[in-house]
Order: sequence, then structure tokens, then C-alpha cells
Amino acid sequence: MYPFVTPPREVKIGDAAAFAGTTPRAIRHYHQIGLLPEPERGGDGRRRYGYDDMIRLLWIRKMSEAGISLDDMRAAFDEARDVEDVLGRLEETLAAQEADIKRQRAAVERLRAVGSPLGLLSSLVTDRLSHLPSGALRPSDLDALLVTERIFGPLGAAIQASVFITLATHPGLRAEADRLDAADAALDDTVDPHDPQVEELAAQHCAHHKALEQAMEAAGMDEAEEKLFEIDEADLTGDEEDTQMSAFKAITKMPYGFSAARTRCIELTGRLLYGDLSAGS
Repeated sequence: MYPFVTPPREVKIGDAAAFAGTTPRAIRHYHQIGLLPEPERGGDGRRRYGYDDMIRLLWIRKMSEAGISLDDMRAAFDEARDVEDVLGRLEETLAAQEADIKRQRAAVERLRAVGSPLGLLSSLVTDRLSHLPSGALRPSDLDALLVTERIFGPLGAAIQASVFITLATHPGLRAEADRLDAADAALDDTVDPHDPQVEELAAQHCAHHKALEQAMEAAGMDEAEEKLFEIDEADLTGDEEDTQMSAFKAITKMPYGFSAARTRCIELTGRLLYGDLSAGS
């Protein structure tokens, strides 16, 4: 004789979760969003789940495995949305996930090929810098490119890469950049913003910037940057505004912790550079 097991009329939340392949926390969330009606509590104050509850939990599990969102599940149970509408939304979600996976695979391939965090930046940036020897780019260079790519997009960072290519191939300019960086770091909160050294350092930054521009022009960087614009326009998908905040908004959200003296030095450098440009035009 085979033993006969009598199934329970109701089960507690832990047993319900175990059978449905979910968690008690997930079930409680389903109650909160109205996806699963909350059953009455037993004499011990605990919820009891019956056959209908378990059937819905099992369907929720199947829909979740298919990638259907919780909102669409709720609408499907309420028959408030046509199944074709739900499937259409699901196809859009899957297409977006496939695009994300494609981008992630490309990033992994770049990272493996480059062998440094540079591979995590966009291909437009990585392709410009991948020819440089190991160690030519410093961590601070990569940090700057990372921020620029976030604010101005891949094209902006790829153009900025011209600076780092020039520094990597011109030891004198790199040495001067290092000296200026050290002088910038010395402009801490103890330095008066109107100290004469601030203006002197701004003038030195301006001179260094002009020397960089001359070196980049001599190396034909202008032509390389023009090609970047062509590549960027060819790859433009129209989705950039959905994921990229405006440059102005991004700048106001990126902290640098500069002292008042260093901030004034940056402002003065800009005035010197753009004043010269205005005078020359």
C-alpha cells in the first residue's frame, strides 16, 4: 500500500515562498504593490496562503522568468492591458537588454585588448590612445578623460586625448605640466586668491596651453580631430540625450574641492586664453 499524504488547506508564507521558488520578502512586496491579494491572517496572526494564492505566485514566477515587468503582470491579472501591448513592451525591454549586453561585451573586449582601465572608456577614446606605450598615460590622465567623457561625451574625451598624446610624446611639455600641477596643488586654502603668485601661475598655464596647441598642430592633430567628428556623426544614434545630461548640469554636479585661490587661477587662465582668441579674431 502506498502512503497517502494529505495536502494542507493553507500554508505559511515561508512554505508558499519555498514552493513558488521565491522569497517571503518578494511575496510581501507583491502584496504592497497590489500584485498578490493579501490573505487573511490566522489565529496566530500569520498570513495563510491557499490554492488560488499559490496559482498566482506560480504565474508570477513564470512571467518574471519571461522578463515581464511587475506593472505589466498586475495589468495582465486585472485584464486592464491587452496581451499584445504587454508583449510589445517586453520586446522593447529585451531589445534594450540585448543592446546593453552588446555594449558590455565590446567593453570587455577593449579592456582585454588594452589591458588597462582605458579599455572601459568609449571606443572613440580607446582607439585614439591604444597606440601609446604602456605607462605613457598616468592614472590622473585616465581620471580626466573619464570625467570629460561623462560631461561632454565620447567625442569630447577623444578630442581631449590629443593633449595626453602630446604630453606622452613630448617629455618637456610633460615635465612642465607636472610642475604646474604641483604649483596648483600648493594653492590651498591658506593662499589669498589675490596673491600675485596666482596671476603668475595663470600666465604660466596660458603659456603652457599655447605650447601644447603648437605641438598638437605640428603633429597634425587637427586633421585627426576632424576625422573624429566624422566618425561621431556616423555613429550618432539619437539616443544620447536620454542618457547624457547637459554639459552645464554635469559641471555643476562634479565636485573638485578647489580652494578659492585655485579657482581664481583657473578663471584667470581662461580669461587670458579667450582674451587672446578674441583679440586675434
